[in-house]
Amino acid sequence: MPRVLTIEDDEATAGEIARELEAHGFEVTCVTSGADGLNLAAEGGFDAITLDRMLPDLDGLGVASALRARGVETPILMISALDDVDERVRGLRAGGDDYLTKPFALAEMAARVEVMVRRSRSEADRRVLRYADVELDLVTHTARRGARELRLFPKEMKLLELFLRHSEQILTRTLIFQEVWGYSFDPGTNLIDVHVRGLRQKLDAPGAAALIHTVRGSGYCLRAD
Repeated sequence: MPRVLTIEDDEATAGEIARELEAHGFEVTCVTSGADGLNLAAEGGFDAITLDRMLPDLDGLGVASALRARGVETPILMISALDDVDERVRGLRAGGDDYLTKPFALAEMAARVEVMVRRSRSEADRRVLRYADVELDLVTHTARRGARELRLFPKEMKLLELFLRHSEQILTRTLIFQEVWGYSFDPGTNLIDVHVRGLRQKLDAPGAAALIHTVRGSGYCLRAD
């Protein structure tokens, strides 16, 4: 169930937003303070945020700007009674992904949140490669197998990316040299063997099934038997 943080100081409005979103399958947490909302949002775990522009302590622009400065990428729907173009632009530039003016139709608000969540998840899927229990984040350059973080060298990272993009396919030595080292030919060195061996050792912890297989006379294949 996707989670939404609603930051709204008017309890009646917050209640209406929460009920509408819950009717569309969201789990909603409401806070009435910008500072409290900032702290909760910074902890993560939310799929979207609805953020009132006019808050009594830290206003919506301040909350959005602070979240983006901290690297929090949770999509934000800015909600405001200020409907002129300059205010909408300020809201979007502060870090808002969408802007909705009061009064608004609750169904439209829910639809905008759904679109933001769907778009955000689609972008996350494109940046993360997965196969079996291996995961590689192309943005943060981090890799995991299950709950275990893999500390990979840059060439091992590129090699793993190549395997994940072509899982269950045989990768020839020539293709690996071309994609990882930029060579258009096999220079006849043991570079690949050394790096594949290192990657295997990091992937295959004691008790874990082997994933990278040597295909004699052909190359290598990432495959979960």
